[in-house]
Amino acid sequence: MKHFINLDDLSNKDLNQIIDNAIVLKKEHKLGQINNTLENKTLAMIFDKASTRTRVSFEAGMAQLGGHALFLSDRDIQIGRGEPTVDTAIVIGSMVDAIMMRVSSHDDIVTFSKNADVPIINALSDESHPCQLLADMMTYKERKGNIQDKTVAWIGDGNNMCHTYMQAASVFGFTLNIATPVGYEPEKSFIDKYQDCINLYTDATLACESADLVVTDVWASMGQEEEQVKRELAFSNFQVDKALMANANADASFMHCLPAHRGEEVSADVIDGKQSLVWNEAENRLHAQKALLLYLLN
Repeated sequence: MKHFINLDDLSNKDLNQIIDNAIVLKKEHKLGQINNTLENKTLAMIFDKASTRTRVSFEAGMAQLGGHALFLSDRDIQIGRGEPTVDTAIVIGSMVDAIMMRVSSHDDIVTFSKNADVPIINALSDESHPCQLLADMMTYKERKGNIQDKTVAWIGDGNNMCHTYMQAASVFGFTLNIATPVGYEPEKSFIDKYQDCINLYTDATLACESADLVVTDVWASMGQEEEQVKRELAFSNFQVDKALMANANADASFMHCLPAHRGEEVSADVIDGKQSLVWNEAENRLHAQKALLLYLLN
């Protein structure tokens, strides 16, 4: 039994197998082909954060594969009222075929993986967001080809998405230039672990030089709303706009995991422009996660 807690839990070979299958599943879905491989399978989806793409993509994905998804917020189950995480993991794991978790605590996901006898999927934690990177890597491969030996520029906060891009750089073999304001760097443990494939900058322009892909995220994530004004000041020189994109390669692409704030971390003419792959990236959450579910359950 395998889990999907961090992107580099899986090998390059297995991740590319999932991505290649996702591209096939997408084509089959567009042609109206029915796939009931997960008939009679149930996915429990545990959330303590609001979600658009994660909930819709996993729920629709299970339906398209003939299975069923249960939405469980922290208001719906006992874990939100003080039941020990271990107890909840044992019970839910005995009733379903897989568990997907979009929760604040990465430790809770690890606890589930040790106590629920089914595959556990990290659909976002305070440490990483591997499902998003599956979709991002699928999108790049689908639209631009192999990302190996390319240069990716991460602009903005050294957050969980940045951490996962560091993991992706290691496992997919690309160089990651990370530009953050001073004090907003990725966690030191990640910097130490992935130092061979990353470069750290405090200047977004330098980080974008010769980049094949430019990626950003919101300046204030969920739970950081009280820091909004402070972060707007700190990140004022880190907006991905046309001028910044001009430092990347002429055919460079832009990605954002969404939701996006036009006029803050990205200008409208970039996210809605010809270099943007954000809508393909968002749609591909569905197909990448279908392929992931088949990999874990089949």
